[in-house]
Amino acid sequence: MAQMGFFIDVKKCIGCKTCTVACKDKNDLEVGRNFRRVYDFEEGTFPKPYTYHISIACNHCDEPGCVKGCPTMAMHKREEDGVVVVDESKCVGCRYCEWNCPYEGPQYDEAAGKMTKCDTCLDLREKGENPVCVDSCIMRAIEFGPIDELRAKYGNVNEIKGMPSASLTKPNIVIHY
Repeated sequence: MAQMGFFIDVKKCIGCKTCTVACKDKNDLEVGRNFRRVYDFEEGTFPKPYTYHISIACNHCDEPGCVKGCPTMAMHKREEDGVVVVDESKCVGCRYCEWNCPYEGPQYDEAAGKMTKCDTCLDLREKGENPVCVDSCIMRAIEFGPIDELRAKYGNVNEIKGMPSASLTKPNIVIHY
């Protein structure tokens, strides 16, 4: 199994949220439900204040809290690529997965009464395309691929200030900052 993951270049991200909007549009998400979010951070003091932004979605963790917290096994990791997905036919909408994910990956669909989340745009990937967040990023700050390749290319940093500890779920994300 080639575990898939995301690379986020914090130095390139300008916080424009195009990735968030593209994801919402592709997945037809209503206001308040976001599979990908951009968090803005302000640090320092005059005369050296600075800001940075990080785009986060499901990190398809090695030890996903959402999977551990799901009583119906609706939330599970795919054997073929380690992507965490939800089987809507098994989901009872209890939201335990949401409470167990430190990254706010699972998102509740009020209308359906079920959990939803980033599936790395499986439909696009089946056609040989990238997840929509990757191709929509005007700064080319997001990449997607086998996590081993991303780590070999960019290193092993998987948390920065402002994020939950990577020791909680072992996220498959590489961050450059």
